[in-house]
Amino acid sequence: MIDPVAIAIGPIKIHWYGIIMGLAFLLGTYLARHNAKKSGIDADHVLNMVVMIIPAAIICARAYYVIFEWDQYKDNLLSIFYVWEGGLAIHGGLIGGVLAGAWYVRKHNLPFLRIGDAMIPSVILGQAIGRWGNFINREAHGDVASEQFMSHFPAFIRDQMYIHGQYYHPTFLYESMWNLLVFAILLLMLYFWKKFDGQVLFSYMILYSIGRFFIEGMRTDSLLIADTLRVAQLISLLLIAIGIILLIVFGWKSRQAKHTHNSVE
Repeated sequence: MIDPVAIAIGPIKIHWYGIIMGLAFLLGTYLARHNAKKSGIDADHVLNMVVMIIPAAIICARAYYVIFEWDQYKDNLLSIFYVWEGGLAIHGGLIGGVLAGAWYVRKHNLPFLRIGDAMIPSVILGQAIGRWGNFINREAHGDVASEQFMSHFPAFIRDQMYIHGQYYHPTFLYESMWNLLVFAILLLMLYFWKKFDGQVLFSYMILYSIGRFFIEGMRTDSLLIADTLRVAQLISLLLIAIGIILLIVFGWKSRQAKHTHNSVE
């Protein structure tokens, strides 16, 4: 078992979860600035947005999780602030990040969809990295897995997924790998396949949500509504539907605009 505390100096403890999340934010910020420059956007705006987006995302991710898991926090309200123990809901973080980013974009009159396209590969990369924080905390795993099945994984993953005498599916790994695949697709789309603003952002909504929907069905710690419906699966279906509609509508508008432009010429 990997100790969740990476460094301990007296009473000060630095957790692997925090280190991994910090790494995700740093790499994501660097990539977003690079993509912004390539998209004709002042990279300083990205940095200013990140300063707002990160705390907003963390606060909303925690609030989202606490709301759905209120029973485990109501008797010890101070534990709400123990974010290093895990309990950050990605969909909550996305809500906070989008709201903070939208406010900044509106204030400075910036192209929302173009900035969204430039920044969203950083988001999925951060999600891929962040799942390893769940690995350290031995959370976000699936149901019981056989020893034979787990023998296909490296020993350090196998050992960390051996909890209370049983092996569990490393769903954190499944999602991390899926997110890396989506990251590669979005990056290629941004640099080589992009036809209109919003294409990369809408594709993220669809691709990430497809993977999340199926992997969420394997997990044992899903946030639930009425003790039966998995919140993340419902949100994923909603995002897939919205993403497809937006992709079709904006793609059609883009083709119409090009057709009109060619006709004028």
